[in-house]
Amino acid sequence: MKLNQLSDNPGATKGKKRIGRGPGSGMGKMGGRGIKGQKSRSGVAIKGYEGGQMPLYQRLPKRGFNKPNRKTFAVINLGLIQKFIDAGKIDIKSDITEEALVASGALRRVKDGVRVLAKGEFSAKANIVVTGASAGAVEAVEKAGGKVTVTATPKAAAAE
Repeated sequence: MKLNQLSDNPGATKGKKRIGRGPGSGMGKMGGRGIKGQKSRSGVAIKGYEGGQMPLYQRLPKRGFNKPNRKTFAVINLGLIQKFIDAGKIDIKSDITEEALVASGALRRVKDGVRVLAKGEFSAKANIVVTGASAGAVEAVEKAGGKVTVTATPKAAAAE
């Protein structure tokens, strides 16, 4: 068998419909758009239009609110910090700060601060200095013999 002898199964492929190419094509003259009217013309986009009636998306009430000055935190799990400590990328002799986490590659950027969560195993005796930490994360670090210092006030962190 040669490349020029290869062919698809009969009926497996279908030709593209060529619209507006004469009466013999079966899609000539108006090209399947009917006669006159807005939809027969080019450049028409009337997706949500309901013939003058108030569209559904405008009849439904607006819900929710997006706080314009909300804070977004970079989130990191204790398991990931432990993994980087085991790999030797984070030094536990000095404090583990937000800058140290970024420098090691554990985080891409700090955003409005770093929040530590308790997912994963943590066994290193380390001092962690971050903007926020969950209660479970603080408990896990203290259980391992370390300490978590939260730089943001609890009230400010709760409001954000």
